This record gives sequence, structure tokens and C-alpha cells, in this order.
Amino acid sequence: MNLSESEHTGLIQKACSDPDAFAELYLLHYKNVFYYCIRRLFDRHSAEDVTSTVFFKVMHKLDSFDGKATDFRSWLFRIATNAVNDYLRSAKRRADVVEKAVINTQVRSAFVVKSDDEVLEKKALLKQAMLNLKPKYQTVITMRFFENMKVTEIAACLGKKPSTVRSWLQRATVKLRKQLDAAKKERGIEL
Repeated sequence: MNLSESEHTGLIQKACSDPDAFAELYLLHYKNVFYYCIRRLFDRHSAEDVTSTVFFKVMHKLDSFDGKATDFRSWLFRIATNAVNDYLRSAKRRADVVEKAVINTQVRSAFVVKSDDEVLEKKALLKQAMLNLKPKYQTVITMRFFENMKVTEIAACLGKKPSTVRSWLQRATVKLRKQLDAAKKERGIEL
């Protein structure tokens, strides 16, 4: 579904009162929000739950959105970021996500050729390292490297200055590298 900016803006306005228009808006943006959530949570079921929460919030707050279609994506990702961070805030949930990521990786390794074991272990280490970062660092890493967003787009989504985002990205990559280097030494694998 390719819409011009004016058509998209019109759809957003119409979706405030028309359930069919909201369904169209939902279909237009669901995939991007879901993939963002799955890249932050590393678990399909958790990502589905959080994505549902995001669109539930969007449905109830859509009438307060007064921007253009270009601003809508940033607004949507800000809601998604807050929903993911809320989900991860609880230490128990965070531990459950890490445990599920490791178990999912181990389960998959039983069905693959031995040479894939190392790749799966590297993925598990990356997941663990990402989840050990502060939520703001997880957010900027995910948006920059998995969603391929520019620093200015990330800044708009988070309501921060681009210089702040650049600083967070730099700190996040340094922290991620340190964690991966420590895991490399501990387990004796090449990353």
C-alpha cells in the first residue's frame, strides 16, 4: 500500500473516527513496529504482545496527534520505544527474555548442522549483550543498525537532539563491544 504524504495524512485524520481507516493505518505500519519490537525483545511472543499494546495506545491517542504523515512514524516509534522499555523495566521480565533467548537458540541448535552451532552461540551472546545494555542504548542501537534510521530520525522518535543520539550511539557501541570482548575471552570464540 503506497500512499502519498497527503493521502497518508488524510488517512490518519480519518482513522480518528473511522475503524476501517484505523485498520488500514494499522496494516500500513504493523510490520515496521513488530520488527522493531522483535529486534528489541528477541522473542516473537513478547514482540507480538508489545506491538498489540502499541496499537492499542495509538488507537486511544490518535486524536491527540496533530502532525503530518512524516511525523507519524516518529510518533509511532516513540510509543513503541516506551512500550518496549515498560516491558523490559521489570527485572523478572528482563531475566525471562534473556532465558528465552538462550533457550530458543539452544533449541534451534539441536536441528542444525554442527558448523551452525558457532553462529547460534554468537547470536545468543549478542542477544545477551544487547539486553544487558540500558534501554536507551538498546533503543538507539536497534533503530540505527537494525531499522537503518538516520541519527536525525532517531532523535525525532525519541524527542532528543541529534548530538545526544550520537553520544548515546557511541557509548552504546563501546559498551556492547566490551561485553562481546569479555564473552569472547570467557568462551574462547571469535566474534
